[in-house]
Amino acid sequence: MTALDLRDPSTFPSRRVEAWKYTDLARVLRETPPPSPAVTIAPGGPFAALGGEELAFANGRAVGADAFVASGEQTLRLRFVSDATGTGHSAAVRIAVRPGARLTLLESHEGSGSAYVANTRIELDIPAGAEVTRVVLIDEPADAISVAVTSVKTAAGAVYRQTTVTHGARLQRQETHLAHGGEGTEIVLDGLYALSGERHSDLTSVVRHNGLNGVTSQLTKGVVRDTARGVFQGKIVVERGADGTDARMGHHALILGERAEVDAKPELEIYADDVQCAHGNTVGNLDESALFYMEQRGIPADEARALLTQAFLFEVVDRIADEGAREEVRSWLTARL
Repeated sequence: MTALDLRDPSTFPSRRVEAWKYTDLARVLRETPPPSPAVTIAPGGPFAALGGEELAFANGRAVGADAFVASGEQTLRLRFVSDATGTGHSAAVRIAVRPGARLTLLESHEGSGSAYVANTRIELDIPAGAEVTRVVLIDEPADAISVAVTSVKTAAGAVYRQTTVTHGARLQRQETHLAHGGEGTEIVLDGLYALSGERHSDLTSVVRHNGLNGVTSQLTKGVVRDTARGVFQGKIVVERGADGTDARMGHHALILGERAEVDAKPELEIYADDVQCAHGNTVGNLDESALFYMEQRGIPADEARALLTQAFLFEVVDRIADEGAREEVRSWLTARL
């Protein structure tokens, strides 16, 4: 797990670190950035219309509480707001969920200014009988650098659904480490990236199955244009004794620019018997026959490409369990395609 300290350049990983092979942080961040100033932010964010409680960090500083405990049925809007130029900041938050609780966690990374560095750490504990639906929406400037590491611990009988949606930054990495509780635990771990210009996004995850009969479903899709670069690294580890595991991982990307790039590294490590595990990975272009079909029916080429791209990405959006969050993400993504 990444242990980044913005005060210590020796912690900035380079491509010589295998897990950072495609996202060379040390190349773009060579020295400690000066600290970001304190800023004042107003309540809101992209999920404001969905209500719930708000837990916010402004340039790394907590606006009020810096932790949250969920009970009953709750919605929490977790906001990481960056308003800085050429500076760096870090934030850390711990979220706990009581047994039997149902939490909708609507997380946003909201960036303004330019060339800042944001470092975020999240710890999330989900006990037996609890259910968490987490939707992460990342909207940052094209010249920002951001690294977010989330550690999720699930007990047997927990449900955790995660969807991460981003359009990248100069260098951006969302890293998820999940300890799977096994019996009765269901995990959905989805991601979506839509990149253009010179933006870079890295979605990295490690899921460790530690108990019997655990279920994981993972689907990531991406579209890259111009000279953008998308990175997907997904690893599912089935430890000894985790018999009966059912784990499925898929990554699929479209490259819509001659100089755009996608790097994908799906992995399975299986040390148990009687498991059902599979992974798939495809990288290509839009279906030319589908484009031809649509153009023959009077749809302009640009509109046809946009419609096919939307249909490709919206498969991930449609898997978001919360209807309100699903529609917000759909609108946000449509405006950026």
